[in-house]
Amino acid sequence: MNDIFKALSDPTRRRILELLMEKDMNAGEIAECFDISKPSISHHLTILKNTGLIQDERQGQKLLYSINMTVFDECVKWFFDLSERTRKQKENTIYEEHMQ
Repeated sequence: MNDIFKALSDPTRRRILELLMEKDMNAGEIAECFDISKPSISHHLTILKNTGLIQDERQGQKLLYSINMTVFDECVKWFFDLSERTRKQKENTIYEEHMQ
């Protein structure tokens, strides 16, 4: 999970994810949306792929990148679980203070 949050901390990688939410794209199409070098885009794609946030599929000579929603679902579940635990802890604290 730490690698996922680290990957998401970069604005370029977040923008790549936003683009891939709209449609699957190859590296060249993604690179056209940025004013940075293609090797830099490739580096960002590798990080996103290594965390499982995106996946690729070979189509002819190119790789087509897409979002891996399973990883996003796991992150969202973690946030909801954390929120629920925090809410319950606060309720318990309020109840204990009230009982004293």
